[in-house]
Amino acid sequence: MKHVLALFATGMAASGFATTATAGDAQPRAVIELFTSQGCSSCPPADALMNKLAEDRTLVALTFPVDYWDYLGWKDTYARPEFTARQRGYAKARGDRSVYTPQAVVNGREHVVGSDRDALQRSIENGKIRYGGLTVEVAVEAAGDVMTARVGEAKAGETSKATLWLVAYDTAHAVDIGRGENTGRSVTYSNVVRQMQAIGMWKGKAMAVELPRHDATRSPDMGVALILQTDVEGRPGPILGAALLRQPGS
Repeated sequence: MKHVLALFATGMAASGFATTATAGDAQPRAVIELFTSQGCSSCPPADALMNKLAEDRTLVALTFPVDYWDYLGWKDTYARPEFTARQRGYAKARGDRSVYTPQAVVNGREHVVGSDRDALQRSIENGKIRYGGLTVEVAVEAAGDVMTARVGEAKAGETSKATLWLVAYDTAHAVDIGRGENTGRSVTYSNVVRQMQAIGMWKGKAMAVELPRHDATRSPDMGVALILQTDVEGRPGPILGAALLRQPGS
């Protein structure tokens, strides 16, 4: 089955992606959001690619399971309607109505087939050339139960209004799929988003936000990312900056 809504026809490509270690607190190259479903037969190659992207500390790679294929016989165990709404919001903000799985959105701007490693790399490179990549410095650290998020200043002439989002995610899950198009398969999902909450409004000036870590995540083992994202008429827009909370030993 071609898992497509609206106008975009998907395909499958080879998985695999070169990973690169980052040094210190270098800013990530890109934010990659994979919209996927356990009920989508085209998605496992993209999920496998995401497993590799999640190892690359120069990227913020997040999985957003959607629920619109649940009617095919298997209800996705991690899907949430708000993730489907986020994907549809991106399509409306872009004006292209392209909603499909597996879909990867890069820096909140462009979308590519989530299993196409070359297209992902080109999108990251094009974003750097056209928009300067992620242009606002973002950092996050934790000391005890206090989590501190910091955002730098806007560059001259650039957007100076955005929302700071805290994203909590589970680092890895293996799912045995019992029905539907992926019956009998065991699929591992990386960086599965569990909650996403706005923690501050940025207006172009440097800012810091402190909050209790236990309010931000359900478990101390969960991963944490920050995303500084603009708004396009109430829909998610371009991402200006991002950061990962480094776990001890990472």
